[in-house]
Amino acid sequence: MDQVLDWLGTNLGTWTLIKVYMACAAAGGTVLLGQAGLNLFGLGGDADIDADVDADALDTGDGSVSFISVRTLASFMTMFGLVGWLGTAEGWGSVKTPVFALLAGSSTMLIVAYLMFTFRKLASSGNVRPADAVGRTAKVYLKIPGNHSGQGKVTVALQGRSQEFSAVTAGAEIPTGATCKLVGMNTEDTFEVEPLN
Repeated sequence: MDQVLDWLGTNLGTWTLIKVYMACAAAGGTVLLGQAGLNLFGLGGDADIDADVDADALDTGDGSVSFISVRTLASFMTMFGLVGWLGTAEGWGSVKTPVFALLAGSSTMLIVAYLMFTFRKLASSGNVRPADAVGRTAKVYLKIPGNHSGQGKVTVALQGRSQEFSAVTAGAEIPTGATCKLVGMNTEDTFEVEPLN
């Protein structure tokens, strides 16, 4: 340990390329460890900052995940620093080392951005919004009395699963097994329907 401290004491006074790589690795690693620690205790949340540059955004269709964020930049710096440090220590050369360091940092940044995109898609809300069912086709599984004289039941595919709702109709009775269209929402779980056949 004393030898390491002596080396640091004599060598930190002058800046060399290996010290730049070490500083990048230390800074990026510290940010990643800090975020991991905050996430461990539930304090990390969604702390990433997104760049307002359209060219850097990965379009998800319902929003975007930026390639430039705290996690991706910290990942880039960590891998850039570690590979640069290794290359300098192994004597790869003044051209080969930064090229490999940049490639490793950029690859890591893209992988982390892709993983964040994937995790964000998996964490999408699973709450069912009944209003989204209006305009969809449904199957009657409990007959719907005509002229608003009572309620029946329909099933409709909504957000990747089958949902059951009460249904009424202004027209003639709609029998079990018939196909109908949800044309309006009367209450949170009751829809106005019209037969399709």
